[in-house]
This record gives sequence, structure tokens and C-alpha cells, in this order.
Amino acid sequence: MTEATSMLPARLRAAGLVDVDAVEPAAGGLAATAGLARRADGTPLFVKAFGEAPAEDAFAAEAEGPAVLREAGGVVTPDVVRADRDPLVLSVLRARPDTEAFWEECAHAFARLHTTTRHDRFGWHRDNWLGRRRQVNTWTDDGFEFFTRHRLLRRLDEPRVRQALDAPDRQALERLCDRLPELLPARPACLTHGDLWAQNVMATSDGRPALIDPAVSYTWAEVDLAHLWTTAPPPEARVFFERYAELTGLDAGWRERMPVLQLRQHLAVIAQFEPDWGAADHVRATLAPFRKRP
Repeated sequence: MTEATSMLPARLRAAGLVDVDAVEPAAGGLAATAGLARRADGTPLFVKAFGEAPAEDAFAAEAEGPAVLREAGGVVTPDVVRADRDPLVLSVLRARPDTEAFWEECAHAFARLHTTTRHDRFGWHRDNWLGRRRQVNTWTDDGFEFFTRHRLLRRLDEPRVRQALDAPDRQALERLCDRLPELLPARPACLTHGDLWAQNVMATSDGRPALIDPAVSYTWAEVDLAHLWTTAPPPEARVFFERYAELTGLDAGWRERMPVLQLRQHLAVIAQFEPDWGAADHVRATLAPFRKRP
């Protein structure tokens, strides 16, 4: 018996969903246990729960994401059926069709999201969660300060990060942060998904792009782009990056910026997972030019 089939039915009953016939394990998320449930009337549900929740507001904060992405950005997201302390219950999407036409439609959806939701500050009205770690979203006027303080340097206090990165690595990260205005162009804040790796791109029943598991905030659009770029999207996604660049007017140097922006996610992975799937190696490679030579 898997954790999904043993734990999730009990969590659903405790939340008042007593007409669930069965729960099957679902692939995908790493931080929580996920399953596909079916109600007595045949309605399918996606369910996720923590063995031990990182905080009482984790799912409530996550449930805001689908609504704001849909209402403010026009992105298709699952309906939130229940968002108690535990579990989170959503309507079911289906696996995406990896075709160039699908990924081109994704490019239009994200270009619309990133160009129509600009904000005069960086952050969000509350902290939320990236995996099992709190994502600090304190409102900040300056994007470089926000990214430095709340997306990079704060991870240096995490026990796993201290273990993975030595003192020269940490010093190199601080030097990189000091030079961020030289490395990245000044851009406005916009609404971002915040956890845009390829597995969080799904599809509706009629094949339209849809997104799951957001960790929303107002920050640089290229934070989303970097996450998708560096997490092994399928070959058909090449058209996504080409079309997105055209639609948003990206300059020719955007690819070179992706490793710096993806430090955010690599540090978050190191902080909470063992093994870290090579994240520490990626961090050290990106920091190499910022290490002091003997």
C-alpha cells in the first residue's frame, strides 16, 4: 500500500469529502504526497497532502495562485475544490501533448501573463511556499534588492546549503549579488508562476495549456523563463522560447542570463532535497567566475 492510497483517503474524509471511492498515486510533485481520487458520481479530483505540513497556511497560500493566474493573467489553472490546512483538492487536468503547436500556444499565454500584469513593486501580499520552504515575498521597491535578499542570500542560512557550499562558494554568491545590476537588465515586476518547470505545464481536456503548483509573486518575468529553460523541456518546446522572445521583445543575450536567474531554484532545491539532482554542481559552476583566484 502506498502513502497515497493509505493517507489521502483519511485526509479527504476528515475534510468532509466522504464520497470518494478510491485514490491512486499520482506522479509529479516532490514536496507532498499526491493522488487521483474519484467521487461516487465519477468526478475525478487531484489531491495532495503533507505527511507533516510545513505550516498551517501552506495550502491556503498555494490555492491563491491558480485564482490570480487565471483572473489577472488569463492563464488556465485547475479549479480549487478544497483548500483547508490539509489536503488541497483540485480539479483534474491531463498530461500535455508535446507538440510544437501546444508549446507555441504556451508562449502566447506566458507572454500575455508577463506583459499585462506589471506591478510597481516586487513581492506579494503574503509569504507562500516553494516546496516545503517558505518563499519570502516582502514588498520591495528595487528588483535587484528583492532578488538578492529574498531569493538568493536568504538560502545561505539553510542547513543543507551550508553543508553543500563552502565559504568561498558563499563569498562568490555575495560577490555575484553585488554585481547583479551589471549581469541582469533592469526590468519591471510582473506576475510570475514561480515554479515553472516542465512538469507543472499540463493541458485541459481539449488540449489547451494549463498550469499547476504555482508559487506566485511579482518579480522579473525571466525568473519563470529560466526555470523552464533549465529543467529539460522537450525538444518541441524550442518553439516556445523562440516565440516568447519575439512576443516580449527579449534581447539576444537572454540565454546567457538563465544560469544566474536559476540560482534561485537551485538553492531552494539544495535546501530541501537529498540528493539535490546536481543543483549544487550547477550553483558552483555559475559562481566560478566570482571566486577569488589564489
